[in-house]
Amino acid sequence: MKKKYVFAGASTRGLHMFAIPIYERFGHTAKIAGIYDTNKGRSEYTAACCGNPPVYDDFDKMLLEEKPDTVIITTVDAYHDEYIIRSLKAGCDVITEKPMTTDAIKCREILKAEKESGKKVVVTFNYRFVPLVTRVKQLIQAGEIGDVYSVHFEWLLDKVMKLSGHGASYFRRWNSRMQQSGGLLVHKSTHHFDMINWWISAEPEKVSAFGKLRHYGSKNSTFKGRNCRVCEHTKQCPFYYCLTDFEKAFYGDNEHYDSYYKDGCVFSDEIDIYDTMSVCVQYKEGPLMTYSLNATSPYEGWRASVNGSKGRLEVFLPETGFQAGRNDGYTISIFDNDDNKTDYFITKSSGNHGGGDKRLLNMLFEENIPDPLNHMAGTLAGAHSILIGAAANVSIKESRIVSIDELIGK
Repeated sequence: MKKKYVFAGASTRGLHMFAIPIYERFGHTAKIAGIYDTNKGRSEYTAACCGNPPVYDDFDKMLLEEKPDTVIITTVDAYHDEYIIRSLKAGCDVITEKPMTTDAIKCREILKAEKESGKKVVVTFNYRFVPLVTRVKQLIQAGEIGDVYSVHFEWLLDKVMKLSGHGASYFRRWNSRMQQSGGLLVHKSTHHFDMINWWISAEPEKVSAFGKLRHYGSKNSTFKGRNCRVCEHTKQCPFYYCLTDFEKAFYGDNEHYDSYYKDGCVFSDEIDIYDTMSVCVQYKEGPLMTYSLNATSPYEGWRASVNGSKGRLEVFLPETGFQAGRNDGYTISIFDNDDNKTDYFITKSSGNHGGGDKRLLNMLFEENIPDPLNHMAGTLAGAHSILIGAAANVSIKESRIVSIDELIGK
């Protein structure tokens, strides 16, 4: 019997990650029964791409009339908690985009609502499903480096527009407002923190962090505008962005509903998140982590090293720039304590997010797929990942070490 799904949030992620694949690939197990968003135009666009299910401007009315099995939440991050809790109270399971929410207070309320409802929340950490990431998990779990002592993790987002301009993109969208996203240490780093937590099977305990806005924002340019299309500085600005045809139709044609601009200025006075961040984490089980995120890099990718009692694991995944196209895969290297090195080659996978999206979708919408490594994440993993970022934000603001238990009221 097909399960009924409805959407809270008509976003790019909701459309391409969930709505279109459900309609085109998973019609044998799933049915889209409704689309809700405060922006009616984007709701109608989404509906037109997936069989024209009904569009709603009232979320509770949609739940009442459609009686869905599961609500898929792809709104702005700051509203995830609201729709998760309302869905649980209505007797629905929930699939929510990461991050699960943006701060500790909202996190506590979600955990409470899930427990009281008896329903289930899935947090879609697609990066767990990337074959390279999964292989690292397998090697650590198999004891190849012994007991984990420490992790060093570096994530780079490129600012160069001819590559992807991914780092810059966060500063022209709603993500650039702390109140809406929790900053990159929540919105973006939740991927990374969850991946490390999952790799080493550990629970964060204490966090210390530093963060600066060095490259974007109002203090870092002599010129600025509202958004790129109407800006007088398009020829001088290295961050000028032209909307794609899809973005013009999905966002540009629907701006009159909510005044949201996809091509906002990266030097806006309203930007209050960090572009350069460094975090230290102590885990309850003993390991330590050092982490950095830079949104102003010449190329994009990540490096990780994991030190243990029997050796060290190293991995590097370049995503843009000249390094990205050098071969058809990536190498995980393990160095043991006898000065031996073992390399594991992982072939590149097709599809979005290193092939992670399609593997996550299969586990969500196909039946009886085994999950021996616990790829599928729930509220506990969602909480641990965002609480590192939330604690880091407090640490930066108050210049102190922050306890996770302090944040969640233990």
